[in-house]
Amino acid sequence: MNASIEQQIDYLKEFITQKRFGRFLEVLNNRTRYITIVLEDVFQGHNAAAVLRSCDCFGIQDIHLIENRNEFKPNEEISLGASQWLSLYKYNKKDSNNTEICYETLREKGYKIVATSPHSKSFEISELSLDKPIALVFGAEKEGLSDYALKNADESVFISMYGFTESFNISVSAALCMYELNKKLRTSSINYHLSESEKQEILLQWLKISIKDSEKILEKYFSQIKN
Repeated sequence: MNASIEQQIDYLKEFITQKRFGRFLEVLNNRTRYITIVLEDVFQGHNAAAVLRSCDCFGIQDIHLIENRNEFKPNEEISLGASQWLSLYKYNKKDSNNTEICYETLREKGYKIVATSPHSKSFEISELSLDKPIALVFGAEKEGLSDYALKNADESVFISMYGFTESFNISVSAALCMYELNKKLRTSSINYHLSESEKQEILLQWLKISIKDSEKILEKYFSQIKN
């Protein structure tokens, strides 16, 4: 029989320092899935990486990546390894509307889908209600969101601007939106934290990432508990 997640965690944590393990727990206690980020056909490496870095900094665990036309390739020098601490979900089925597939998946999970566009001024981002979990959707730098993404979102938001330039860079827009919603969420009475089982699953993945040859170590452990 295989060891439970809890048993694997207890075994693997002996291979890192207590300080490191404590840091994992601290970060997990601030992680949320109440807000999730969706990127549609974002291919510029620097922008992709910067968004991932912001997600990690703001404690947003899940990022949904739609690849209809472009492959998502973040620049690791900019992301500083942020992607390894996040849960990335890719939608890249050939000859399919992957935006539609992503939207259906998110709605099944109870998310309200919110498109971001400087041309679609339904709500200022600060006015967006957090009555339901939010999936915030961003498009590529020049093209923006597809017509499908805009028309089939539940709501749309914009960021107020006061200069000649029409829009912020996508990574800046994402960071500003995350900051605004994150601040509102964490000062609310909403239970935005991960469940204990979610924390355990993510913690195990982080331990595996952090420990060299973790799979071999676990294989040896599994063989020991079988005997």
